[in-house]
Order: sequence, then C-alpha cells, then structure tokens
Amino acid sequence: MNRAKEKHAVGSDRYEIRLSGSGGQGLILAGVILAQAIGTIDGKNVVQSQSYGPEARGGASRADVVVSGDEIYYPKTMKLDLLLALTQEACDTYFRDMKETGTLIVDSNMVTQPPTQIYHGFPFIQLAKEEIGIAMVANVVSLGTICELTGIVSKKALIEVVKMRAPRGTEEKNMKALELGFKIAKEAKK
Repeated sequence: MNRAKEKHAVGSDRYEIRLSGSGGQGLILAGVILAQAIGTIDGKNVVQSQSYGPEARGGASRADVVVSGDEIYYPKTMKLDLLLALTQEACDTYFRDMKETGTLIVDSNMVTQPPTQIYHGFPFIQLAKEEIGIAMVANVVSLGTICELTGIVSKKALIEVVKMRAPRGTEEKNMKALELGFKIAKEAKK
C-alpha cells in the first residue's frame, strides 16, 4: 500500500473536503464537527453541506466542508483537496471530483480497489471495533487522522468540539477514537 505525501492547507487558500461513505457511518456528524472546530474555534471561514440517499442507513452519504481564510463566495465543492472514502462505492463515485494533487484517505478494508496508487489507507472501522469497542466511532477516528495528516484543523479545536458534540454517554469512547486517529496518522507519517 502506498502512502500519499501529507498536504497542508495554506493561508487563505480555499480547501475543499468531502467525507463519504454510507448512511449510518456518522459522516454528517463528522462534517458538522469538523466545520464547527475550523470555524468557531480556529476562526477560519467555513461552509458545511451534506447529502445522503433516500435510505438513511446503508445509502450513500457525504458531508462537504469548504474552508478559507477569505470570504467563501461559492459554498459548494468544485475540486476536492481531500476525499475520505469509507466505502468502495464512495471512492469510485467521488474520486473524479478530486484535484490531481488532492489527498485520498480510505478505509483500507472497505476500499479494496483504490483508483490510484497514491493514498492513505487505514482500517478505520476495524480499529474502532478492536481498539474502542464500537464501530460507530470510526468517523471520529478518521477526523483525528485528517487533523494529523493535513493540519486543516487544530487538535485543540477538534478535541473541544468532539467533547461538545459526542452523544451523551459516549464522550470517553469518542475521545479515545480521536486520539487513535491522531496516533495512526502520526505513525503513517514516519
């Protein structure tokens, strides 16, 4: 498996992110958390939008986040700087929307045929099950990974918003999931 070089968002440049997979994977919540951390705590301009299929669970799901140091005049994504794909279908569908220099992050157990040799692959769902005890926090593991690999959001901001947004009673598991995401990305960068 090849690992992509890390990318960093620069200054006021527009940076477009898509979190994609299937309904029930918590990607809409992950998009809201990411946008809130970037906008309210890190103080950048941000717009978040979402889309999911008619079936709430199992259908296609995506959350888009557009970040900029300047005004955001067009709130939709045009060419993705980062694509997170937790399913093969999501990867196949949205890869064509990426910039040539974009960062692809996939669940390496679910995306078995990545469309490029340059990507970051992590078994998010498996790690969430094995390390945290619940697959539902794979979305938060992936947020920690995105933070560590790109620097688009500060760890401090992400930690604060995950604590705020985690469903009551799941705060500890979500914090462990976030730390796991930081850790696996840090190890991958070595």
